[in-house]
Amino acid sequence: MSDTAQVKVMILGKEYYIACQKDEKDDLLDAARYLDEKMRHIRNHSQISGMDKIAVMAALNIAHELTQAQSQSHGSLEHAQALTGQVQAMQQRIDQTLAAASADE
Repeated sequence: MSDTAQVKVMILGKEYYIACQKDEKDDLLDAARYLDEKMRHIRNHSQISGMDKIAVMAALNIAHELTQAQSQSHGSLEHAQALTGQVQAMQQRIDQTLAAASADE
């Protein structure tokens, strides 16, 4: 039995049949809806005409969103690592203080 399915998606009123893994069908449909929204926005709010030009602009916009998200994610990871280092340093100071206090008793 095959794990792939033919999924019908609609983009700018045109049907496309896309093969995908059955467990990825919902993700494909979400992606197609997102692409359709982006392409409709470009078509309705710009002077760009022609399906291929609209598709390229939508792809560029989505790629830009992706690179921004990756940059923010990378920055968040660096921030989390810095915070982890600070917490570890504070924990060491607390341990040293507690050890010194118990030695004085």
